[in-house]
Amino acid sequence: MSDVHTSEVRSYNMSRIKGKNTKPEEIVCKYLFSQGYRYRKNVAKLPGKPDIVLAKYHTCIFVNGCFWHKHEGCKYFVWPKSNVGFWKQKIETTVERDKRKQMELKTNGWNIIVIWECQLKPESIDFTLTKLSNQLKENSGGLKYV
Repeated sequence: MSDVHTSEVRSYNMSRIKGKNTKPEEIVCKYLFSQGYRYRKNVAKLPGKPDIVLAKYHTCIFVNGCFWHKHEGCKYFVWPKSNVGFWKQKIETTVERDKRKQMELKTNGWNIIVIWECQLKPESIDFTLTKLSNQLKENSGGLKYV
């Protein structure tokens, strides 16, 4: 199956995809701020440059795009039909890097919470954000998936 766009249009579209301050990140940040949590964003000094860092809770939050971080079993993750080798390598490399960086953070005593983009859709956002708040209150260690 061929791409519905020319390579120039596809290149432009891909260049417009943001790596930080994405809409899902902003949703989580606005919620946290409204609940009285204070945080820093995209902390480069920490492994993996976490999207949101709550130092008081020693917690890092990663807000992952379902496609870019290979959300298994999610309807928003579908392997591309063109340039398959490139995309497989790119996405698998991202997943492996995520695992490595999260393990580094955990080894250094950080709590890790991963929120998937699909969990911030209208049908599940309230549940996801409430669960996030509860996890921060518990402040228990380890890798968490909201």
